[in-house]
Amino acid sequence: MHCRLIGIPLQDGASRLGCEMGPSALRVAGIRTALEDLGHEVTDIGNVAIDDVPDVHHPNPALRNLPQIVAWTQLLSEVAYHESSKGMPIFLGGDHALSAGTVPGVARRAAELGRPLFVLWLDAHTDFHSLDTTTSGNLHGLPVAYYTGRAGFDGYFPPLSHPVDPANLCMIGIRSVDPAEREAIKQTGVTVHDMRTIDEHGVAVLLRRFLEQVEAANGLLHVSLDVDFLDPAIAPAVGTTVPGGATFREAHLVMEMLHDSCLVSSLDLVELNPFLDERGRTATLLVDLTASLMGRTVMDRPTRSY
Repeated sequence: MHCRLIGIPLQDGASRLGCEMGPSALRVAGIRTALEDLGHEVTDIGNVAIDDVPDVHHPNPALRNLPQIVAWTQLLSEVAYHESSKGMPIFLGGDHALSAGTVPGVARRAAELGRPLFVLWLDAHTDFHSLDTTTSGNLHGLPVAYYTGRAGFDGYFPPLSHPVDPANLCMIGIRSVDPAEREAIKQTGVTVHDMRTIDEHGVAVLLRRFLEQVEAANGLLHVSLDVDFLDPAIAPAVGTTVPGGATFREAHLVMEMLHDSCLVSSLDLVELNPFLDERGRTATLLVDLTASLMGRTVMDRPTRSY
């Protein structure tokens, strides 16, 4: 596999500064070496950056950094589309607003290949606000609503050439949903597995069901991994901690099952805030999880001492 590392130092969608350091932390934690040790070819294209910021305004006064997020969305959609023709893009974030660009970009690529795009959203939050409904104004809470074609983005965000069918979206790890998001999701075909569902059925059963759906449709699978999918006890470097997240073992099981499926074609690693980390433990865990996704087995897991 040819892995394409794309650094996205985006922090305009979050309320706390620090996510712009995420790409550097993942590199320092050894993501390139981990992938190369598994036999993959790796190209690191460096960090991307926005140039022109549009003059765009919205009546919701709570919105923060809307022009910057619009610019990032346009840029990342093009970057994701082009890089996905050269190998498997791994987007090093950066806050989760980046998925408003990466997902539409890979969806456009999938459409050209005549295959549907599916998205596995590993997150504590659904990120299903619209520009009208967000009260925090933090635009990392909007990408799913945007790339699935929810109303309210026209005239502000770039037009979508290939929205993701909500029926092709599976969320796992959800445990913090605002009322407006809950009502909006009820009107869609999005599959939402909260932590209670995981506790009752086990993550393997839920994930296997979704992977069977992707395989039956001959789909491509984009995985978007937010640090807050994980329990903050093992992954503290995130500005939106929610107790009760996925355990170390559950997270690695998910990644190993994804590898076994041979369906994953692109990956987001988002919301890593090194300023909040403890001696790099969260960045190291994200690298280890990426390695599991790319073929490292439990028998090959290294012993670490700190």
